[in-house]
Amino acid sequence: MKFLAKLLNPIWKFINGTRRVIVNLVFIILLIGFFLIINQEDSIPEVPDGGLLVLNPAGLLVEEPTYISPFDRFVDQAMGANGAPETDLHEFLRIIDTAATDDRIAGVVLDLRNFWGGGLSKLQLVAERLEKVRAAGKPIVAHGISFSQSQYYLASQADTVYLNPLGAVAVEGYHMYPTYFSSLLEKLNVTTHIFRVGDFKSAVEPFNRDDMSSEAKEANQAWINAMWAEYLAGISRHRDIAPEILSGQMDDFLTLFAAADNNQAVLAQNAGLVDELSHSEGIRQALIELGGYDEEKKSFRGIGWRDYRTAINSGEKEPKQGDEVRVVFASGTILDGTQPRGSVGGVTLSNRLRDVRLDDDVKAVVLRIDSPGGSAFASEQIRQELLLLREAGKPVIASMSSVAASGGYWIAAGTDEIVAPSSVITGSIGVFGMFFTIEEALANIGVYTDGVSSTEFPYIDITRPLNDSAKVAIQGGVDRIYQDFLELVADARDLSVAEVHEVAQGRVWTGSKALELGLVDRLGELDDAVAIAAERAGLEEYRVTFPQETLTGFDAFIANFMNGATALLPNSVVEHFAARINRSTPLTERAIRRTLQEVNVINEFNDPQNVYLRCLECKID
Repeated sequence: MKFLAKLLNPIWKFINGTRRVIVNLVFIILLIGFFLIINQEDSIPEVPDGGLLVLNPAGLLVEEPTYISPFDRFVDQAMGANGAPETDLHEFLRIIDTAATDDRIAGVVLDLRNFWGGGLSKLQLVAERLEKVRAAGKPIVAHGISFSQSQYYLASQADTVYLNPLGAVAVEGYHMYPTYFSSLLEKLNVTTHIFRVGDFKSAVEPFNRDDMSSEAKEANQAWINAMWAEYLAGISRHRDIAPEILSGQMDDFLTLFAAADNNQAVLAQNAGLVDELSHSEGIRQALIELGGYDEEKKSFRGIGWRDYRTAINSGEKEPKQGDEVRVVFASGTILDGTQPRGSVGGVTLSNRLRDVRLDDDVKAVVLRIDSPGGSAFASEQIRQELLLLREAGKPVIASMSSVAASGGYWIAAGTDEIVAPSSVITGSIGVFGMFFTIEEALANIGVYTDGVSSTEFPYIDITRPLNDSAKVAIQGGVDRIYQDFLELVADARDLSVAEVHEVAQGRVWTGSKALELGLVDRLGELDDAVAIAAERAGLEEYRVTFPQETLTGFDAFIANFMNGATALLPNSVVEHFAARINRSTPLTERAIRRTLQEVNVINEFNDPQNVYLRCLECKID
């Protein structure tokens, strides 16, 4: 015992000492933050007259940012955790809209180094807003070390695109290569119970196959090709790009590559993807020439879009009271129960819709959907609230974002009208049920379950096998939900059940094709949906409102502390941490993360009846 004590005592001292250092450090940081907040004067950034607006989105463009409490965010940053940054799409669009008509802004700089991308429809929205900047006669300059495919879509909207001489532009196409786990599950003696309807409902294939079925390949190839055609049209809008780049053929690419002496950057310039090859100093001098010299910054005169947001928000008046068109988000996987932002909770969204229904100022609603679906029960729970909204005399218009499939389409069918961008991924009208049991795996290690029951009804548990009667009952339930799906779509779209079944069976469509098939009413974006909602409600003057979440108590303190502390940090420090968060991900790590994300999907299967309206294939790289 004495020997053990001597061995463990230094270890305990080290652990305890480390604990004290961390606790004291956090306490000191909070104390400093408290005094900073008390003593900090309100500092409103100044918009330089004739300067440039720097648009440098970080992470992913999202409809509604994922909720992370300020305290959790503080702990993550203190411990060096690299969470995925997000940029609020609609806030970003508002900034570009304002800059287009702001005489103080002489031009726009696209700094896309920390931008991870977003759905194609979101990129198209940003491109449309940049078109307003061009129309106002304000030059747009984009620069980057290398451009990913999503980054280049935005960069291609610029008047001038700079690329580092050692950089490259990725215009490689859309890909979808799911990971398949069937053989692994078999080796682990995990029994997969799958119940589905629809020839094209391939969501469960990763769990019962080792490859993509021919039906899934046929359906997926069609909509991926359509998406790629939209992408190419977008990057070619303002640029004369060599057809060899747009062909998608490796022989064409290799011809250009050889002509550029195997230099990716030279290839990009020769093919018309970029205008100039330049290192950072050359780009800086070009921006100084465009926006003027800032003596304090020793660089071009400009303002970042977040500071610009603070500046323009400070001059805004209190919103007027009166009739509202309320935008409500359904963004993320649809789950049963109460869920934070970043997913769609059946209870959470239903309560939000109920509050809107009882709010006399709200005269119409736009449901902004960016979801691959999920729980069948939660989807129907949400649709019922939408029907009650309509019964209350408040028009409800569905505005699809990048994805509105399966359960996302189920809830869209509960609205008065569906507006969708041409590039949305929608449809996937199909149903499946799935869960796992591990009775064979347990038997291999000598663990069994046995007992008695008062009835013949199955006791469904992960440790017990599923008998044939239970399988019949579950498949019957899945069939019933699919029939309900067909009927509610037929009723909503003024189609016969047979017509819906013809375009259903789990098949995925783009927005353009969905319009041809009668699954959506018109092509358009959020602004179009808002105008339609207002017109249906008979509104001539109205304001568009979004969900507002107010922090209170300790969360509000931490949020203020973090904002204050960040404002006082030198730019070099802020950029250092941003670079750490947004560093390039090695191929191995990227593959591991992707696999873990696909496995983690299982945790999102929380429907009380194990029945799902979910499109797992509605994701491309």
